[in-house]
Amino acid sequence: MTTASAETFGRRLLGPARDGLAVTGRNLIGLRRVPRLLIFSTIQPLVFVLMFRYVFGGVVGAALGGLPYVDYLMPGVFVQVAVFGAMNTAIGLATDLQTGLMERFRSLPMARSAVLSGRTTADLIRNVFVVALMTAVGFAVGFRIHTDLGAFLCGVLLVLAFGFAMSWVFAAVGLAVKDPETAMAASFPVLAPLVFASSAFVPVATMPGWLQVFAEHQPVTVSANAVRALVLGGPTASQVWQALAWDIGIIAVFAPLGVWLYRRAV
Repeated sequence: MTTASAETFGRRLLGPARDGLAVTGRNLIGLRRVPRLLIFSTIQPLVFVLMFRYVFGGVVGAALGGLPYVDYLMPGVFVQVAVFGAMNTAIGLATDLQTGLMERFRSLPMARSAVLSGRTTADLIRNVFVVALMTAVGFAVGFRIHTDLGAFLCGVLLVLAFGFAMSWVFAAVGLAVKDPETAMAASFPVLAPLVFASSAFVPVATMPGWLQVFAEHQPVTVSANAVRALVLGGPTASQVWQALAWDIGIIAVFAPLGVWLYRRAV
């Protein structure tokens, strides 16, 4: 490979990454300037923790065979936080489309994928803060790790990976509807079945038989079970690999779809 071709290859490889980091910085500056967006995004998972811990904990805990319900609950809350946080990707991209910012990006000499990778990466960083806050809240209400710190950190990384994958799903939703209010309304029918018909809050075995088939084989349940295994102990390898396979599959489908919708939208 000649020096010129090596430089060209380097620009093609590093250019999209550099552009994506620039857009990530722009989105993070927006969070810093409007901190209430970050504050309100943490209120909902906080309410879920308190409500399920103290309102439903006594009923659901009876089905766990002696395991404290809060220890079962918190891994599911971490996954729920990642899924609901991904909805911000749809709203943010739809807002950028509505305000004409996407047209400005389109006129700049930057990679087409940078707008989407920058938005999803910024939401990933935001999820780090929210998961850390939920961890502190969980410990405050009695949550305890049954394994060790290394396994728990692996569980957190798995949560963040799932949130990043789901951000690409909602990136496609936001680009498809092109309106922030519609993006919020369109996201909930996707969120509700995945989060509430899963093992995030209750064991799948307590659900009706016809619902168990869906609940057992959808990504929220797979991810929550994998995180739960890392935090509570037990066989982990198979569950972790299944969760990672879901993440890779989701990104492989929705990242190209998001780029295609972006090109059509502006």
